[in-house]
Amino acid sequence: MTTPHPDETDKGLRSGSVGLLASVALGLSSTAPAYSITVTLGYVALVVGDLAPAALLLGFVPILLTAFAFRELNREMPDCGTTFVWNTRAFGPRTGWFAGGWVPQIATLIAMAALAQVSSGYLLSLLGLRAAADDVLVVAAVAVLIVAGLTVVARRGLRVAAGLQYVLLGLQLLALIGFGAAALARDGVSSPSLSWLNPLAMDSFGSFAQAVLLCLFIYWGWDALITTNEETRDSARVPGQAAMISTLVLLGTYLFTAFAVVSFAGTGTGGIGLGNPDNATDVLASLAPPVLGDAFAKVMELAVCVSAASALLTCLVSSPRSSLSMAAHGGLPAAFARVHPRYHTPGFGTVFYGSATAAVLLTLSLLSADFLGDAILCIGLLIACYYGTTALACVWYFRKRLRESPRALFLRGVLPLAGGLLMLGAFVRSAYDMFDPAYGSTSFHGIGGVFLLGTGSLAAGAIAVLTARAAYPAFFRNGRTTVVARLVTAED
Repeated sequence: MTTPHPDETDKGLRSGSVGLLASVALGLSSTAPAYSITVTLGYVALVVGDLAPAALLLGFVPILLTAFAFRELNREMPDCGTTFVWNTRAFGPRTGWFAGGWVPQIATLIAMAALAQVSSGYLLSLLGLRAAADDVLVVAAVAVLIVAGLTVVARRGLRVAAGLQYVLLGLQLLALIGFGAAALARDGVSSPSLSWLNPLAMDSFGSFAQAVLLCLFIYWGWDALITTNEETRDSARVPGQAAMISTLVLLGTYLFTAFAVVSFAGTGTGGIGLGNPDNATDVLASLAPPVLGDAFAKVMELAVCVSAASALLTCLVSSPRSSLSMAAHGGLPAAFARVHPRYHTPGFGTVFYGSATAAVLLTLSLLSADFLGDAILCIGLLIACYYGTTALACVWYFRKRLRESPRALFLRGVLPLAGGLLMLGAFVRSAYDMFDPAYGSTSFHGIGGVFLLGTGSLAAGAIAVLTARAAYPAFFRNGRTTVVARLVTAED
C-alpha cells in the first residue's frame, strides 16, 4: 500500500469534522424515515395486505447486501466521490462517470425537488394555510425558499449541518416510536403476528416483486453519509460502520411502525383500513388523529415536514462532495472543485445544486403536478441501476483477492454479488412494470410516462458521457490512473 503526497489527495475539506454518531445521523436523515414510511407503507399494504412487514424485510435484503459492498470499497478507497471513484477503478472512466456519477446525481436531484415540495406543502398545512397548500405555485415558491435556507446551512459546514440533523432526526424517530406505541396501546387493537413476516404467504410473484420494489425506495439514501468520508474521523472505517448501523436502525424503525399500523388499522378497504386507496398516499396523516387525537396529530405532520427538509439538507451536503471529487479527478469543470476558504465546503457546488433543485422544482411544477409525481416514481429505476453496478464493481475490483480469506470471499464476493444481481433484477422488473401506461399518472403513445422519464434520464446520461469525453479527454483516457493518484489510500 502507498500513500500519495498530501498535496495530491487533499481536496480542501476539513478532516475529522464528524464522528460515528454524526455519520449515522446523516445516513438516517438522508432516507427521510417519517416521509418515506408514510408515502410507501400504504401502497405496500394495497399490494400484499398484512404481509407489509414481510415486504419491508425482503426489500431490506438487497440494501444490506449492497451496503457490504459500499463498506468494503470505502475501506479500500475512502474518497468523497464514492460510487464515481469505485466504478471508475473497477470498470473504467465511462462506467464510473455514468453509473457512479450521472445516475446517482440525477436521482438525487429529482428527489431533492420532491423533498422540497413535500416540506413546503406540510409547512403550509401546519400553519393552517390550506388554500395555499393546494396551490402548486405557492407551494413551489415556499419550497424554493426552503431550498435557499438549507443551501446556506450546507454551505456553512458539515458540523453545522450535522448539529441540525440531530434535532430533525430526533423529532422524526420520537414521533414514529410514539405513534407506534400509542397505536399498539389502543383498546381493541389486534395483536401483532409473526405470520406477517412470512414472504411465502404472498399469493403471486408479481405482488411479491412489486412490494419489494416499493420498499427499496424507503431505504434509499443511506449511502449519502459515505460522501463525507474525507471529513470523518477514521475515514476508512467509520463511514462503513455508520452505513451498516443506519440501515439496521431503519429496518427496526420501519418494522415497528408497520406492525403498529397493521395492528391498529387492519387491511380493510373502508375507513382507516390500509386497503382503502384514499389512505395510501399518506398513511400517518390518515391514522394520526384516531391514534393520537387531533392536537398530537399535528406532531406527525411536523415530523413528515422536517423529515423531508432533513433529507434535503443531507442531499445538499452529499451531492456537491461527489461533484467535487469528479472535478478533482478531471471529469467535471474545475469550478466544482472550489472549496470555501473559511468553511472548507464545496462552495460553488453547494450553490449549484441548490439552484438546480429550485430550477427542476419550478419547471416540473409548471409543467404538471402529475409530471413531478412520475419523475419521483422513476427514481426506483435509477437506484437499482447504480446500486447494482456498484455492488458488482466491488466483486470485480477484489476478484484477485477473494481467496485471501473466508472473510474476503464472503464480504467482498458472495454478498456483494448477490446484492448486485438482486438490484439488477429489480432494475429489469422496474422497467417492465413502468412500461405499462397505467403505471403512474402520464403516458405517451401507449408507453408509461414513468418508464420514459427513467429511461430518458439514462439515455441523457449516455449523451452526457459523450459530451464529457470530448470536454475532458485526459480523464476518459487515463481515468483509472488519475483516480489512483488522488486517492487517500490506493493500491499499487
